[in-house]
Amino acid sequence: MLLRRLVIISFLTLWAAFAAAQEGVVVPKPGAKDLCPVCGMLVAKYPNWVAVVRYRDGHAHFFDGAKDMFKYLHDLPKYAPGHRSEDIAGIHVTEFYGLSKVDARKSYYVIGSDVFGPMGHEFVPLETRADAEEFLKDHKGKQILIFEQITPEIIEMVDNGK
Repeated sequence: MLLRRLVIISFLTLWAAFAAAQEGVVVPKPGAKDLCPVCGMLVAKYPNWVAVVRYRDGHAHFFDGAKDMFKYLHDLPKYAPGHRSEDIAGIHVTEFYGLSKVDARKSYYVIGSDVFGPMGHEFVPLETRADAEEFLKDHKGKQILIFEQITPEIIEMVDNGK
């Protein structure tokens, strides 16, 4: 009985520490000279569109929109030689309505809308499915996607405005 209680207490303690660590994640902001590794644009000029890939060693790459972030993630050897996907600690995008940084893996993305980012047609990040559905209707979007659905073919389609 005592061993069972200790196991439960240990589990709860670890779970609480993990939850606190996740809530305390600080998403870095781009500096004035940070360039998007995909297109070379100054990222800080477009704060409403910033996306961030953070690595376990504290290093971060910044993007002027989710589209370039997805290009980067799908071709790390080209855009980030020496970096590995296993070393990524977090991926964040700027949510369209609240302009807060949210977990890119849990976000919804509207494509084909009448809203353009710094590089033209864009994956517009929304935090909830309801927000994505509202945005889709209000801005003539074509489709809602989740992180795992975004492939190089879809990125190319968005890039070409289709």
